Amino acid sequence: MTFWENLSLAFKGGAGSSRPPLGRSYIGTYGGATLSGDAPFSYAGQVRAAYVENAIAQRAVRIVAEGVGGAPLAASSDEVEGLANAVSAGQPLLETIAAHLLLHGNAYVQVICGGDDRPSELFALRPDRITIEPDARGWPMAYAYRAGEHQTRFAAQDKMGRPAIIHIKAFHPTDDHYGLGCLGAAARPVAVHNAASQWNKAILDNAARPSGALVYDPGPDGSALSADQFDRLKAEMEASFAGSGNAGRPMLLEGGLKWQSMSMTPADMDFVALKEAAAREIALAFGVPPMLLGLPGDNSYANYREANRALWRLTILPLAGKILAGLSGALVSWWPDGTLAVDRDQIPALSEDRERLWKQVCEADFLSPDEKRVMLGV
Repeated sequence: MTFWENLSLAFKGGAGSSRPPLGRSYIGTYGGATLSGDAPFSYAGQVRAAYVENAIAQRAVRIVAEGVGGAPLAASSDEVEGLANAVSAGQPLLETIAAHLLLHGNAYVQVICGGDDRPSELFALRPDRITIEPDARGWPMAYAYRAGEHQTRFAAQDKMGRPAIIHIKAFHPTDDHYGLGCLGAAARPVAVHNAASQWNKAILDNAARPSGALVYDPGPDGSALSADQFDRLKAEMEASFAGSGNAGRPMLLEGGLKWQSMSMTPADMDFVALKEAAAREIALAFGVPPMLLGLPGDNSYANYREANRALWRLTILPLAGKILAGLSGALVSWWPDGTLAVDRDQIPALSEDRERLWKQVCEADFLSPDEKRVMLGV
């Protein structure tokens, strides 16, 4: 569709249709996205750098995803609850969806129906393998799943208008089809944190302390080391004194050589504080209070219990609500009254909030016992 046809449809209200036209997307969630001076964004590369190699990012994602997967559910029926709590191909459904949303910003769930034409399994597909195929007006028409050289095409809806793929996405302000994950925001702090870890390892590999210098005293005649002498001295230093295994080993110097210790200034030591700041930024990107990750020097919360309650209120419950709402909205095609939600009364981290509410309601003398029961959900 040309630009002028898209423009005319936008002003005409979509040629009589209630749905406005959407911009057709030709790139994935991160396709073509670049940072200043950096290579194009690679989802696989960022996952490897953050989730696989970075302890802070991996732990933050696991805390949130496992919290969503372990949250107690309140479902309208045992069948609906069983689909949400099922483990398919070794992966818990809700935990996998939460991890995909955090990292990629999109989660795709395949609805697999059994012999009775009702959903028997919900399987979370890898979002980096999915490409949305829009129709002429830009609305999703099909989902293409590519694994190596194999491609499978799923229609957005079956012949009866029921969804074949459930697409749950995080908000993206500039894309009509794909959601925005947290990896882009965490990319720079992850790079800083990984570089600082490599710096620390390099220091341990080089005598476990800042290196020094061998200074040659030319003497009265002003002579200098020959090329052969310089190469032999360098090879002996690397073989006998470099590395953590040689830390503290005594050094024997020949005539004309003296050891000059070198230390780093306080400005050079800022990489330690820089690493801690990067770790806090990583935790912030994934919505986890830094205190729960054991980061030093962070006293934003009075205690661990308060930080855990903030994690549930601000991160886990909103994410779980988005996931369960997306699943419920798709499953109403088979269960018109089907609902899925988090049972907040069964969450241990929010027990103090429930006790405070119960106390306030019980002390309200102007309420009848029945009204109190309604307010408490009994």
